[in-house]
Amino acid sequence: MITRIVKLTISPDKVADFERLFVANRALIAGFDGCLHLEILHDIHHPHVYFTYSKWQSADAIEAYRQSDLFTGIWARVKPLFIDKPEAWSLM
Repeated sequence: MITRIVKLTISPDKVADFERLFVANRALIAGFDGCLHLEILHDIHHPHVYFTYSKWQSADAIEAYRQSDLFTGIWARVKPLFIDKPEAWSLM
């Protein structure tokens, strides 16, 4: 099992847009083959800094998601909301 943490720094004026996108797509992401768990957290001192915390069956499952139409469509809508480059960690 792989734990995936992704740091997303959102423009403060786009936080509501980001949260709407996450809520609208959470079930689709969580239901993707190989996704075992998905949640979102935000920094208590910087509420525009979010972390997705997910668990996946394998690195191949994460890669399949990253290559999927679902990811591509969501990413195209989320990417313009960033004010800093996303960071990602895959952990065992």
